[in-house]
Amino acid sequence: MTTVTRDDLSGYLRRLGVADPGAPSVEGLYALARAHVERVPFENLDIQLGRPPGIDPALSVRRIAAGRGGYCFHLNGAFAALLEGLGYEVTRHLGGMHADPRALDAGGDHLALTVRIGEQELFVDVGMGDGPYEPLPLRAGAYEQGFAYRLEPHAVTWDGGGSQGGGWSLLRDGVPTPRMNFRSAAAAMADFEPAHRFLSTAEDSPFRPSLVMLRRSADGIDRLHGRMLIRTAVDGTRTVRELTGADELFGAVTEVFGRALDDVTAEDRAALWDRVTRAHEAWLAARAAAAPAS
Repeated sequence: MTTVTRDDLSGYLRRLGVADPGAPSVEGLYALARAHVERVPFENLDIQLGRPPGIDPALSVRRIAAGRGGYCFHLNGAFAALLEGLGYEVTRHLGGMHADPRALDAGGDHLALTVRIGEQELFVDVGMGDGPYEPLPLRAGAYEQGFAYRLEPHAVTWDGGGSQGGGWSLLRDGVPTPRMNFRSAAAAMADFEPAHRFLSTAEDSPFRPSLVMLRRSADGIDRLHGRMLIRTAVDGTRTVRELTGADELFGAVTEVFGRALDDVTAEDRAALWDRVTRAHEAWLAARAAAAPAS
């Protein structure tokens, strides 16, 4: 892995709009996490264009400073590097995202973070897009941040019946993956490489079918799925808009999600719009086929 420089961290802080992060503190950590989820989107644009970026934290830091986003390995990987550069004590953990809320395996397809500040240990995650707005105390309980979250400890069997290990579960309602489990043991970035290769290149990766962007704010979650722009407010209000042209799509990418497009050529835009439209039409056809006959 390459070295994260002070200039890299300065550029990162400018992207977050944080002029002076101060010494490590709970208040400072909360402010950094809020700024991150508001300004840096979960997104798979480069995967859709067939050029997935690596997960070296220094590369991710520079991409974020330049106006890009990424998924959990990029976002939490970069945020961990930023926090360490600011003097925070950070631990990386193997995690797993699950559509089934009863699931108990942490398969390594998610990078979770904990941060210790004095006697306090906090769960921190800026890599979901639709996750917590602020860090959560790492203790069992229910937490309200506009949306409801629960943290639960568990002891499960990892690796299909191999070693036993303790961990934690983050439970959420109203999202495609309502449970995220992570192991208590520390992990290194190299531990995430196999899952990254699958998620960024495999034909059956969940990141391959369609363009996805997510952004969390204090009052809701913005989601772009193909040509559908969805806003879910903390009061339960949900608005859905179909984007009908390339200008609308790329306008949403920059204006709603804050993702710079200076690295996306005219040819890239045409290819991406074509890919998004074909996926959208396939989705419409599948939905029509599944609708009950009148």
